[in-house]
Amino acid sequence: MSDFTSEFWHYWIAGVTLISILACIALLWYSTKVKVAPSQDKSTGHVWDEDLVELDNPLPKWWVYLFVITIIFALIYGVLYPMFGKFPGLLGWTSAGQYQAEKDANLAEVAPKFEAFAQKSVQELAANPMAMQIGESLFMNNCAVCHAVDARGSLTFPNLTDKDWIWGGEPEAINASITQGRVAVMPPMAAAVGTPEDVTNVAHYVLSLSGAPHDSVRAAAGKANFASCIACHGAEGKGNTAMGAPNLTDDIWLHGFGVDVIVRQINEGIVNIMPPQNVLLSEQQIHVLTAYVWGMSNQPAN
Repeated sequence: MSDFTSEFWHYWIAGVTLISILACIALLWYSTKVKVAPSQDKSTGHVWDEDLVELDNPLPKWWVYLFVITIIFALIYGVLYPMFGKFPGLLGWTSAGQYQAEKDANLAEVAPKFEAFAQKSVQELAANPMAMQIGESLFMNNCAVCHAVDARGSLTFPNLTDKDWIWGGEPEAINASITQGRVAVMPPMAAAVGTPEDVTNVAHYVLSLSGAPHDSVRAAAGKANFASCIACHGAEGKGNTAMGAPNLTDDIWLHGFGVDVIVRQINEGIVNIMPPQNVLLSEQQIHVLTAYVWGMSNQPAN
């Protein structure tokens, strides 16, 4: 609430809030001063269902006092907490500060357990039921939104349960991916490949590398132009985990399958980003999460 791009919004919010409270005070005061002569039967004259009458009785005193207490509470709250625009309140409370305090308290509580886990290898943790239970919780809270609760991913989000690792499936590589994040960039390659016809031919050649249905004539014609791709994907199309270049010889198509999809990727390129998780997780938590992810595609020794 204290960060505004313009001073106007500070004054606007503070003004509207204060005016609303003052209006409640004025209305309450006015209602105690205005005296309306009651009708003989104390009704407003409104009748429903023949005999349901609305009476014109004053509010009970306790109800009026409750309104007064509510107004006093609002004013005290506004002085202590950030309610009037960018005024921080006398207590200096912020939601970010409370979150950080709760997070620090939680980390302090679980620190001994994570310190014990930090002394074990990824393979040992993958065989530890308690570590895997914690790892699953970390995965569900931080990774499942992209990779799905079963870790099988979806279009543009890799499947973590198979052996296909774009950036490497070793524990160190998985840890680096989680910690630092990944930025995968394939530049538009149409200009390097050649004409639109050449691009289509290369798409068929790419399909042929994995044994997928393709036009063999076009694939043969596209083989020479595939030379523009070998710097990343290799001469055999097996990819390069050091730079996140996918293996084109398997049947896994992270960004979609088919000639049209491959042609679009060659023409437009691809940018795929996994954000770093070290801003959310500690080094020890990432170590446990690494073991959990590694264990999904490897059978740990018991």
